[in-house]
Amino acid sequence: MVWKPGHYLLLALALYSLVVTLGFSLRGRQLAGLRQEMGVLSQRAALAPEGYVLPLPGACLPTRPENLPGAPRPYRKGVSAGFVFIQGDACVPVVRGMGVVAAQAGEVVRVDLDHKEPSPEEYQKLLEAVRSGASPEQMDLLRGLEVWLRHPDGRITVYAHLQAPYPGLRVGKRVFRGDPIGYVGNTGLNGGAPRLLFEVWEGEPDRSPFLFQGLPQEELLRQAKAFFGLE
Repeated sequence: MVWKPGHYLLLALALYSLVVTLGFSLRGRQLAGLRQEMGVLSQRAALAPEGYVLPLPGACLPTRPENLPGAPRPYRKGVSAGFVFIQGDACVPVVRGMGVVAAQAGEVVRVDLDHKEPSPEEYQKLLEAVRSGASPEQMDLLRGLEVWLRHPDGRITVYAHLQAPYPGLRVGKRVFRGDPIGYVGNTGLNGGAPRLLFEVWEGEPDRSPFLFQGLPQEELLRQAKAFFGLE
């Protein structure tokens, strides 16, 4: 097999997935050893184009239709604007507390530091209120705890249903691609399974087109693989 830069990148991301996940809970020589092991692969991966990466290191793109951008959401008469990474459709375990990383370098423009989950009664009222469609403000409630990053190309990435933001993350902070920004959770779901909703917007979320909007599934996955360097 002839190794290409993309192969090194995939291997580096797979190993980096382990480093990031352990890095949220481990310290000292164990973490240092893991970082040393990935050193060579990281250097080779650095030669690859500086594009976007998936926010769960080592993950693959979801393939179930309901977990892709454009999937219908009948309860609010709309569509999903992003990828849903959930257990069984991500190629890596998706569990509460798993590390989420920045898909690209950028500036933090939103981080929900004081998020409070609605009560079951409040949640039911919200579902009733969005039955005919959801406003941007209502969409924020449905996405639970969020982090938003603005990138140099003008796009904004949204990381939703988080359990918590990464300690020290604040609006205005600059992050690099692959930096930790939060933890997988299930906020905004009224007790649903842990997952990460990841959206890429061409501008302001819920007020501009989202990436891959309107594409059929096969073409969407083809373009997404190229966009995230997974080919």
